[in-house]
Amino acid sequence: MYVLGMSCYYHDSSAALLKDGVIVAAAEEERFTRKKHDNSFPINAIEYCLKDQKISVNKVDYIGFYEKPMLKFERMISSHLEMFPKSFKAFLSFMPSWMNEKLRITSVIRKKLKYKGDVLFIEHHLAHAASTFLVSPFEKAAILTVDGVGEWTTTAYGVGENNKIHLFKEIRFPHSIGLLYSTITAYLGMSVNNSEYRVMGLSAYGDMNKKTNPYYKKLRKVIDIKSDGSYRFDMSYFKYHYSDRMPSKKLCDLLGGPITKKGSEMTKRHKDIAAALQLVTEEVMTRMLNYVYQATNCEKLVLSGGVGLNSVFNGKILKNTPFKDVWMQPNASDGGTSIGVAAYIYHSILSHKRVFPFKNASLGPEFSTKEIKVFLDKNKVKYSTFKDESDLIEQTAKLIFENKVVGWFQGRMEWGPRALGNRSILANPCNPKAKQLLNEKVKHREKFRPFAPVVCEDDALTYFECDNPIPAPTDYMLMVYPIKKEWHKKIPSVTHVDGSGRLQTIRREQNHLYYNLIKKFGELSSIPILINTSFNIRGEPIVCTPFDAYKCMMGTGIDYLVIDKFLIKREDNQKDVWDSEKLALD
Repeated sequence: MYVLGMSCYYHDSSAALLKDGVIVAAAEEERFTRKKHDNSFPINAIEYCLKDQKISVNKVDYIGFYEKPMLKFERMISSHLEMFPKSFKAFLSFMPSWMNEKLRITSVIRKKLKYKGDVLFIEHHLAHAASTFLVSPFEKAAILTVDGVGEWTTTAYGVGENNKIHLFKEIRFPHSIGLLYSTITAYLGMSVNNSEYRVMGLSAYGDMNKKTNPYYKKLRKVIDIKSDGSYRFDMSYFKYHYSDRMPSKKLCDLLGGPITKKGSEMTKRHKDIAAALQLVTEEVMTRMLNYVYQATNCEKLVLSGGVGLNSVFNGKILKNTPFKDVWMQPNASDGGTSIGVAAYIYHSILSHKRVFPFKNASLGPEFSTKEIKVFLDKNKVKYSTFKDESDLIEQTAKLIFENKVVGWFQGRMEWGPRALGNRSILANPCNPKAKQLLNEKVKHREKFRPFAPVVCEDDALTYFECDNPIPAPTDYMLMVYPIKKEWHKKIPSVTHVDGSGRLQTIRREQNHLYYNLIKKFGELSSIPILINTSFNIRGEPIVCTPFDAYKCMMGTGIDYLVIDKFLIKREDNQKDVWDSEKLALD
């Protein structure tokens, strides 16, 4: 039995395909269209999923959609009426898309896919809950989903057992810790639904002490937090419930000035505001988790929703709450709900037993050695060929040890917003200049942005003050932990300003090539850790195809591209005779 899940029309459209309860393919639309956070109908992602299984769409038994559009439309109309006439401009802007597509999603699916089967809808936060619990390793677990907003729900508490999910408490729009995070992101001059993780990284440069950070006290005037973590906002500080802008003048006055201009330098004030936001978020999340633990009496937790990508908080969960284990899937935000709706249909609606614990994020497109060679030869790319896998690992480790920046393109593309060793840029963490080089010459982004360390799981406790046993979400770069002090100066380019690192662990059975490369680098450097950052530049999605990878290398300071069994040196392929628009894509 095949079940296809999909999400679209808000941000990070995606598709996922289950076969007899097993996730066989999943991808976000942005990887194909090359539009960051693409929210359009995920036709390319769907076509990839079907092609992967060599089936037509009418071999799919059910298609599931990640929310209930009529409920969401009800919320938008209700908010408009409540705030009229201030909401009129926003109302005029959102109505055409709702009339043309969003309220007609069943007919749009049938028309675009020529699909004749059943289309089912589940509520947004139920899709979030299913996306994490039903593919988790836990038979029973407490559930917390936290994001901007679904239909009405912004936060849901629940419990999952076997193939059933019960959400027993919720917080409703307009009160949303996710939208608070987005509002401050907008206030700091950064883009909403894209740059919240930048604010999280910036927070480490601010004052993370509640007693001395003046902006923490100011933000606490905006939000009333109860002992169970439930909260209410003073909505006079916000405009998002009736406008396409988020902070109100009252919030700007509270924080000491107008909305920051895009691209402005981040001052101490900005850094302290980011830190205050992180402090408030962690306070709310900790209280909610303590409550859901008491309400469910479960020692295991699954977490989902966009706030579930707050890796700084995630690394503190087991230390600051009674939970003994925690799990998240790598695409915790809206993109991951396509897996959630498909899993919910198969397991909870159709009552099939769970057979698939999620262990590997490699669910996207891959390209054969022959396909890659044809692309390289057709475009007259100069390259060399590794003799065998051992040669590939030895040469690549040597290049990284010599402080070369290497684009790494192997196997199936990862699921979620993080490159995890299949579409990565790799560099030497021991090189004190690597962070600046990567930010300025490769990623083209702010100098304060940190880079993640990747380490083999069996070495992690040597370098990081992480939970023991190490939680599985570290495989997906979802948890930040302190780096042990004796290693700070030895791995400066992955040690954040506060001494932490957004840890990725890797197990041999997940990706033996990546695992062996890290070990080989460790033989050369005595420190088996690499810098791993996504294979893209700022503002673009992670690369998907050989074309994307080659184009990215040639437009940046990446020195080498290791793609399948081929090694490409950028200097051998001069940019002045290269035109990406003329490259043969096939």
